[in-house]
Amino acid sequence: MNGDARIPAATLDITKDVCPLTFVKTKLELEELAEGQFLEVILRDGEPLHNVTRSCEQDGHRVLEKEPREGGKWRLLIRRGAG
Repeated sequence: MNGDARIPAATLDITKDVCPLTFVKTKLELEELAEGQFLEVILRDGEPLHNVTRSCEQDGHRVLEKEPREGGKWRLLIRRGAG
């Protein structure tokens, strides 16, 4: 486990995907991590950002960071929950 360092165990770029595939890929990647590990997700603004954030939180994960990037992209840092 990464502890409080917030070092991602994996990075997922879903900027070329559309909903609902954005969350499906994020969910599958989170399932590969141990509870408490971090996943970095790069995605587009709008529906992907809203849906992935909401769905992860509903599944018991925590979105710890949400940072805008150039070109309408965002970076999320998600801590895998027990779910």
